[in-house]
Amino acid sequence: MKTTITKKGQVVIPVKLRKKFDIKAGTTFHVDDDGEKIILTPVTSDYVSSLRGVTGKSGALQTLEEERKRERENERGDRI
Repeated sequence: MKTTITKKGQVVIPVKLRKKFDIKAGTTFHVDDDGEKIILTPVTSDYVSSLRGVTGKSGALQTLEEERKRERENERGDRI
């Protein structure tokens, strides 16, 4: 599948993938860089459930909250 990025840096995700991964308007994504690829992972209930036990009893939620905090700080820095 191919898609195009807009001037604003937005990417359209094909409907087939949106349905498969239950992506709706407002779904947030975890963005990874593995050195060769950009990996977008939708932060859905399935994704959050998959994190259980990764960093301890309540660590997954804390990790997600810290990540979102960093993202908000980065967004504020981009606007300045």
